[in-house]
Amino acid sequence: MTETREEWIKKRAYALWEEEGYPTGRDSIHWEQARHERDTLEGSAATSNGKEVKAKAKRTVTGSKTTNGVVKPAPKRTASRKTAS
Repeated sequence: MTETREEWIKKRAYALWEEEGYPTGRDSIHWEQARHERDTLEGSAATSNGKEVKAKAKRTVTGSKTTNGVVKPAPKRTASRKTAS
């Protein structure tokens, strides 16, 4: 029996939920992450000539992630100014 795309996403989202310790209210985040992973897997399939097609890397937000997936903004940079003498 082959697994449908939706079944795969459902199982992966559930696994992500388990890995994070069963948090409440993050179901849509887990679903979107699982959907993105499935899209990436489908995008890396071989072409008709047998060569693998690599998906383009997405740009990430500058900052550091915390353990709950929230992105904190990077510290602001201050320009160093030279004073006129």
